[in-house]
Amino acid sequence: DVQLQASGGGSVQAGGSLRLSCVVSGITFANYAIGWVRQAPGTERGVISCISIRDGATYYADSVKGRFTISSDKAKNTVYLQMNSLKPEDTAVYFCAADFGQGVTRYWSLYEHWGQGTLVTSPA
Repeated sequence: DVQLQASGGGSVQAGGSLRLSCVVSGITFANYAIGWVRQAPGTERGVISCISIRDGATYYADSVKGRFTISSDKAKNTVYLQMNSLKPEDTAVYFCAADFGQGVTRYWSLYEHWGQGTLVTSPA
């Protein structure tokens, strides 16, 4: 079974930092792009960052560029999202998802496998 286990969410005041982790199993890690997708109440899901495991290419949405950093540890089949300078508008449920193939995936509907969400809140 394919499993993506997201963790690391929590509540941190605006300006603070959190690191999310996504542990992946049941797939050949290097053949996938892993993305972080977030959804705030009443809004559509959106891909905020993605990493191609094989070549390390990354993508960031404009809203998080310069504040968030995505990385992967191939030995641990894990993808991380370091979130710095959090803002109230970063409050959302964060999902990690996997898309087979090379290159980054910017559209949430293309991801084939999903983990459960982890809640991040950043009050002002």
